[in-house]
Amino acid sequence: MHAHAADLRAEIERGGEERDAAAISEAVLEGWRGASLTEHERALCAYAEKLTRSPQEMTEADILTLREAGLDDVSIHDLIQVCAYFNYINRIADAVHVDLEPEMPPYPDPSA
Repeated sequence: MHAHAADLRAEIERGGEERDAAAISEAVLEGWRGASLTEHERALCAYAEKLTRSPQEMTEADILTLREAGLDDVSIHDLIQVCAYFNYINRIADAVHVDLEPEMPPYPDPSA
């Protein structure tokens, strides 16, 4: 996620609402549940987290939740594609120990 914090800030700023993009992106780095997200954004995060952590548990109810949050089928498809791609490419990067770019903060210490 650290690699994409700037992208998240830009997307929030592009949304046109008066929101503190830097504070929200920092809060998401700490855990999206504690961040000041819209219900729409919470639905996206919950779906992406479940698809990432337990894809075998995905059901039609998960899609219905996204529809109730205002996503249409094209948006749901895009969400699935983006989530699946990032899971794929991050696993490749982790498998071959790709170094972070110099401007990126170090990975958090998992023992801390």
